[in-house]
Amino acid sequence: MRQLTKAEEEVMQLLWKLEKTNVAAIIEQMPEPKPAYNTVSTIVRILESKGFVDHEVVGKGYNYFPLVKKSDYSHQSMGKLVDNYFQGSFKSMVSFFMKKNDISIQELEEILKEINDKNKKP
Repeated sequence: MRQLTKAEEEVMQLLWKLEKTNVAAIIEQMPEPKPAYNTVSTIVRILESKGFVDHEVVGKGYNYFPLVKKSDYSHQSMGKLVDNYFQGSFKSMVSFFMKKNDISIQELEEILKEINDKNKKP
């Protein structure tokens, strides 16, 4: 799966949220200053060419919908983050966030509980 640019990811986040929509509705959800219609339309077509999005014809326009699940993209992106910045070590990543105070003890305990629960499943 290919990596998305910041602009492509912003549009994909909205498509995952809206599920099936047209370009005008995507723009409506974007923060000010809103990008031009042609800009968003071009990004959607790029996403389509990358295999992330498809469309259906509705009257004279198109409704776009995601082909890639958000969870699948998130999993792949996190894997690349861990590989590229933490030498593939989840422990190094968690340690980094602990040192930067970006994760609380409570959050760490919740993560440990999830890991333990996962390891207990057959």
